Amino acid sequence: MADCPNKEKNLKDCTCTYSCGKRGLCCECVAHHRASGQIPGCFFTKNGEATYDRSIAALARDHGIC
Repeated sequence: MADCPNKEKNLKDCTCTYSCGKRGLCCECVAHHRASGQIPGCFFTKNGEATYDRSIAALARDHGIC
C-alpha cells in the first residue's frame, strides 16, 4: 500500500510521534495495531500518545472513561 494517494495529506494530519514505516499509511497502521490488539496513536490525546501505551485500557484512561 505504499502507493497511497492520500499519504501526504495523512502525514499532515498524523498526530503519532512514533517513527515507523506506516506513518501516513492509515490503512496499514490500523491493520498493524488491530492485529497486535492495540489502538493507533492517533486515537489518543497528545499526552496519551506520548506514553506509547497502545492498549485499550490506556485509551480509556486517556479519555477519562475509566
